Amino acid sequence: MNRPDSLLLYVEDTARSAAFFSTLFSAPVVEQSPNFAMVALPGGLMLGLWGRHDVKPRPAAGTGGFELAVTLGSDEAVDAALAEVRTLGAPVVQEPLRLDFGYTFLAASPDGHWIRVFCPPQS
Repeated sequence: MNRPDSLLLYVEDTARSAAFFSTLFSAPVVEQSPNFAMVALPGGLMLGLWGRHDVKPRPAAGTGGFELAVTLGSDEAVDAALAEVRTLGAPVVQEPLRLDFGYTFLAASPDGHWIRVFCPPQS
C-alpha cells in the first residue's frame, strides 16, 4: 500500500465547504457535484467533501473526531493564520496557546471539523 493521497470529510453543504476550504488554503476546487467536491490542497493531498446525507454506507453515530493539522514555521505565522481564519468567519475553538507540541490554535470549518494550526517548539 502506498501513502494516502486524499481524505474525506462528511459535510452538510458541499458547495459551502468547498468554498471555505478553497479560500482557507488558496487551493482550487477540482471537482464539484451536488453531493461531492474535491479540493486540491498544496503538497498534493486531495480533500474530498461528501454530503453527509449521501454517504454510503451510513457511518455509525458518534464515530471519532477529526483534526486537519497545518504546521507553520513561526509563532508569527500562526498568529497571521489566526487573523486569516477570523476574516473567513470561522469559529475559533481554542485561542492561541503553547502546548507540548508547540504554539497552536484550533478553528472549525462550517461543519465543525477542527483545523489545528501550530508551530512546533523552536530548538
